[in-house]
Amino acid sequence: MTPHVRTAALALAVLLTASACAKAEEPQTAPAAASTAGRQVVQSPSGTAGPTCTLQQFGGTKFDLKTATVGFSQSEKEANPFRIAETKSIKDEAAKLGITNLKVTNAQSQFSKQITDVQQLIAQGVRLLVIAPLNSDGWEPVLQQAAAKKIPIITVDRKINARACSDYLTFIGSDFYEQGKRAADRMIDAVSGKGKVAILLGAPGNNVTTERTNGFKDRVKEKAPGITISFEQTGEFAREKGQQVTEQLIQSNPDINGIYAENDEMALGAVTALKGAGKEPGTIKIVSVDGTRSAVQGIADGWLHAVIESNPRFGPLAFETAQKFLDGQSIPDKVIISDRDYDTSNAKSSLGEAY
Repeated sequence: MTPHVRTAALALAVLLTASACAKAEEPQTAPAAASTAGRQVVQSPSGTAGPTCTLQQFGGTKFDLKTATVGFSQSEKEANPFRIAETKSIKDEAAKLGITNLKVTNAQSQFSKQITDVQQLIAQGVRLLVIAPLNSDGWEPVLQQAAAKKIPIITVDRKINARACSDYLTFIGSDFYEQGKRAADRMIDAVSGKGKVAILLGAPGNNVTTERTNGFKDRVKEKAPGITISFEQTGEFAREKGQQVTEQLIQSNPDINGIYAENDEMALGAVTALKGAGKEPGTIKIVSVDGTRSAVQGIADGWLHAVIESNPRFGPLAFETAQKFLDGQSIPDKVIISDRDYDTSNAKSSLGEAY
């Protein structure tokens, strides 16, 4: 090898080595994004800050989450993808954090059983309770027992009607009124601001149904006086019930233009009813709330117009909030998360991120 060739080869080797090192030092954004896909994101606080709570104010004592007994009370049967994803998120995060004594109960959509479930968890010595409430009212017996033992309660996905920082610690979930408004915006667009729209109401007795309904109606009244809400009936957040109600709807209101379903399961039940009636995809515009994979697929298939997400992956945020509380940080009375939208522009590409 001549001196010139040797010099050129050495320069090339140095260049390749430097390039490889540079690539190794580049941030690996793709794996990081994949690891956090679907994780809940807290909305940036705006306006006047609400009440906060510290461990000292609450009156409890610090304990180690890893060795403490922690209870999670699920409210509904896990036939609903939202509930499946919610429970899985709690279990997965507990395992990730090394929490060795997580007790999980399921009330099977019976409120009296949920009260009994939580009372039994308290009797078993839990130090922290994470509760997905079936109803917003009727929690007084549980709250009194938990308060007597200074057990912090974090409610997820639905609120309870009680006092933060005394009866319970905080609520983590979506802005349900805003979800209703966003669903209304999508419906207004779908029916060009006029026509007859039906509402498949969620289960009565909880804040989710009330706020999603009020947000939708207020927005329609504000922006689309040409839309008439001509039918309202509860589908109890269930697919079978949503189908039954929609079958009644298309008999009593054959000229209906749109259906607002307050969760995806009812929307999918509505699709089954429309198929059974010989309707073509998109002839009746459906907007729903949740973000299940089946509903997002329904957009891709033309049956649903849009879906407003309600993210059920509460595990990381619930335990992060609990740890901050135990570390002496101030916890807000509510932790509101950001939710995305699905429509024809992103349904196919985002299907893998739905639950």
